Amino acid sequence: MTHYAIGDVQGCLDPLLALLDKIHFDPTNDALWFAGDLVNRGPKSLETLRFIHSLGDRARVVLGNHDLHLLALWCGSGKSHKSDTIEEIVQAPDADMLIDWLRAQPLALELPTVLPTGQRGLMVHAGILPQWSFDNALAFSDEVQAVLAGPDWKSFMAELYGNKPEYWDFSLTGFDRLRVIVNVCTRLRMLYADGKIDFKYKEDPAVAPEGLHPWFEYPGERGEDLILFGHWSTLNQVQNSAGYCLDTGCVWGGQLTALQLDTLELTQVPA
Repeated sequence: MTHYAIGDVQGCLDPLLALLDKIHFDPTNDALWFAGDLVNRGPKSLETLRFIHSLGDRARVVLGNHDLHLLALWCGSGKSHKSDTIEEIVQAPDADMLIDWLRAQPLALELPTVLPTGQRGLMVHAGILPQWSFDNALAFSDEVQAVLAGPDWKSFMAELYGNKPEYWDFSLTGFDRLRVIVNVCTRLRMLYADGKIDFKYKEDPAVAPEGLHPWFEYPGERGEDLILFGHWSTLNQVQNSAGYCLDTGCVWGGQLTALQLDTLELTQVPA
């Protein structure tokens, strides 16, 4: 079995199909690992979600902020934006099935032990905090997944949005704890040295305000292991000190990227 990690698709089905053709994806024998943001802003969000769902256990998915936005809109806890392309999903006859499948997905996944470097691997949409080990990230993902997949998930979605707390503390409880976990896993880009999370800066870190640095530049509990993430199309680098950022801006006219996990070979197709 060959494993491929794929960056933010965001409803761009045609580039995804072109990428799978280019890597000679075999749905009977290969596996795809999606770094979140399956939908929104691209032209074929519904078709993309249906296609990835149809792959069954050949597709592994972590949730991104746009996927959570879809869940929030579906249950009436989110506000639509002009750039959204997910209303077609909300109105689709198979919406219930797709939403139930999506909300059962995790925020973080441990990668298969096929990395040629011998490192342990983790996939998350945005990032993890320096205080978090891989085991912490996976355990916190389990906490959120249990709530999202449970009967009271709509109550959680009603409390999801917000930037507070701005700091992580292992003693956090309730919705504050879950909100920080979701924000870190799906929205994190920049941090201050004291651990404060910045939710505003989205551009190239080379020109960021003083004192603000990418989350992966801080030493932490993750050690030398590898993280695959998306979410940051303006990062302007695929490989970095944490691992690989697979969001190469397909929905903005850039490229869609796949990383073959057993060789760490990159394959890209234009939007």
